[in-house]
Amino acid sequence: MTTLLRPAPLTAPRVSGDLPGPRSTVLLAHQERWESSARTYPRHLPIALAEGEGSFVRDVDGNVFIDFLAGAGVLSLGHNHPELVRAVRHQLDSLTHGLDFPTPAKDAFTQAQLSMLAPELRKRTRLHFCGPTGANAVEAAIKLCKIATGRGDIISFQGAFHGSTHATMALSGLVSQKAPVRDGMPGVHFFPYTASGPAPDGCSVNGADLLEQALRDGNGGIPLPAAVIMEMVQGEGGNFVARTDFVRKVREVTRSLGIPLIVDEVQTGCGRTGTWFAFEQYGIEPDVIVASKALSGIGLPVALILYDAALDTWAPGAHIGTFRGNQLAFAAGVETIRIIRRDDILRNVRRRGARIADRLAGLTRNPWVRQVRGRGLMWGIELADPRDGRPATEVAAAVQHHALRHGLIVERGGRDDAVVRILPPLNVTAEVVDMACSILVDAVSARAHRSSVH
Repeated sequence: MTTLLRPAPLTAPRVSGDLPGPRSTVLLAHQERWESSARTYPRHLPIALAEGEGSFVRDVDGNVFIDFLAGAGVLSLGHNHPELVRAVRHQLDSLTHGLDFPTPAKDAFTQAQLSMLAPELRKRTRLHFCGPTGANAVEAAIKLCKIATGRGDIISFQGAFHGSTHATMALSGLVSQKAPVRDGMPGVHFFPYTASGPAPDGCSVNGADLLEQALRDGNGGIPLPAAVIMEMVQGEGGNFVARTDFVRKVREVTRSLGIPLIVDEVQTGCGRTGTWFAFEQYGIEPDVIVASKALSGIGLPVALILYDAALDTWAPGAHIGTFRGNQLAFAAGVETIRIIRRDDILRNVRRRGARIADRLAGLTRNPWVRQVRGRGLMWGIELADPRDGRPATEVAAAVQHHALRHGLIVERGGRDDAVVRILPPLNVTAEVVDMACSILVDAVSARAHRSSVH
């Protein structure tokens, strides 16, 4: 049994000694020896976790960190929320796995999810439970649209990230991810993603206009596709927030041409941006919604697609998954929605997001900071070399390390991993936001200054 050193309370960051500490070093060595080379987070965040509570985690050496990664966004109510733990424990006594049989827990989860949709959308929505990850749900969504339309091509956007499976990798923009895999899924076409602020690809043209031109031109080179898939905020792509006119034009074009629009809400969904789904802020209704990550609120895996009943043409068994009946996740998900309503969590997301925007605004005066951008509790700081504008990958890595050394866990993403990203729990307090922002601002200022000197 692992005994913790320096059992500091989980109320404020506290780091002493080198990182990784001696006990973390042992477990990281075990991981290096036996686990896949594909592991990612411990390479940049070299700690071994022991326990978590709310917005904090403690490593096996007793160090306490503010966790603004939150399981890559799955822990919407933080670590070990007591009411979610209680709901899961209660469900453990009755049923844990149910394939796609109806159960009280699954029915309650279904009704809870539908209740979060606008009334008119709710009336025509069907749910399909997929395998346990967001990538599984994206796979289900494109399969659904291909079967329903009888067409094969898919349109995605530059900078997108939809997963790491064979098909979802083909839909994602990261070329280096595709490079080692020969003969990826064919028929995927990419268009520029039009974001608020500086364009991620340097293109000032509205990508939706280019999309319309290509699809309406008989010599445009792209057959009418089975679907268009897009994110309202490109999280892994660097936290780019889609421009409203871009999103609405994509919806207008797809609807007029009879093309299903899939909105990937795996990371933005379940309240992350201040509304239950991010697309609500754009005044559109997609044909298919992909959801996963935060559906259970506590990190128990569950994924689903919500889609227009008109697309429900597939036969029994056309898309299955052994773990689509995770009763523990269903029970936690019902409780999560109850708490979100009771505690007005979406309002908290908007208020804390505004506070983060205010605290980080001063960073834009730093010559190494190209842009601070975000929505709700999903923020990114893009770092670029002021001398040539190139992504400052090493500076971003140094900022991440500096923040960890001072008790804050953050992630990196975007082009060349030069965007420092935060995904706090949705119920994070003002006090914790201020502590985290102070660490982050100091980290950016210190590492950017050191790079300028050198």
